[in-house]
Amino acid sequence: MIHCNLLTSTLILLLLSNHSAAEDPRWPLVHTIPAAEAHQAAAATQQHFYAISSTVVARYDRETGARLEVSSGEAKHLNSGFLWNDRLLLAHSNYPAVPEQSQVMQLNLQTMRLSVFHDFRDYGGSLTWVIRHRNEWWCNFARYDEHNAETFLVSFDDNWNELGRWTFPPEVISQLGRYSLSGGLWYDDSLLTTDHDNGRIYRLQLPAAGSVLKFIGSEQVPFTGQGFAVDPLTGGLIGISRKEQQIRLTGPRLPAID
Repeated sequence: MIHCNLLTSTLILLLLSNHSAAEDPRWPLVHTIPAAEAHQAAAATQQHFYAISSTVVARYDRETGARLEVSSGEAKHLNSGFLWNDRLLLAHSNYPAVPEQSQVMQLNLQTMRLSVFHDFRDYGGSLTWVIRHRNEWWCNFARYDEHNAETFLVSFDDNWNELGRWTFPPEVISQLGRYSLSGGLWYDDSLLTTDHDNGRIYRLQLPAAGSVLKFIGSEQVPFTGQGFAVDPLTGGLIGISRKEQQIRLTGPRLPAID
């Protein structure tokens, strides 16, 4: 478990150090845990970590790092996970098959069984994240290769009726290569997004007018793209390193250091 005194000491040292931006991110790395399933995303409760691969979710003990259980149930391409009402909701698609078929999967945290929570069928893209914000569902549908500028974010009501739709600004699209946006969440009234493999998050806001999200800036993070989540214990972020097969936790966001 990450103890408060360790976290506090880490943050104080980082605030006082006069390092370069590359050595001193606003999201300091405070803990890592080996996880072979850390291929697509990670999430956490106060007791457990969840490592998400394309086909399974593994539960790890937060204090010891031991793998406890692996999910059952069929999945083809899981992505970001979001804890909601004692279940883990996961974006799921048939990527790279076409036409795209997308579902919100749910992991029962008692039985560790995966099942379908909502089926979008072909909604025009591959679902890469589903989150809850201000009593609405927010879902990202990715497009790839020469079509990745067509990636779009949708808000839905409780009955999955579409309320709004936005695309992403060129400052973000230009960083994607042939891939798209893999993770997203609301944090301090900004939408944070990650791409496929860069160690950065992009900070966005809804536009006052129009349908293109407003680019606020980007920040270095100690995890490499893919899906991420808020850590409920620290208020920081939890992501993955696919290459290192690790779950990675940050502390809460630090202010910029002059």
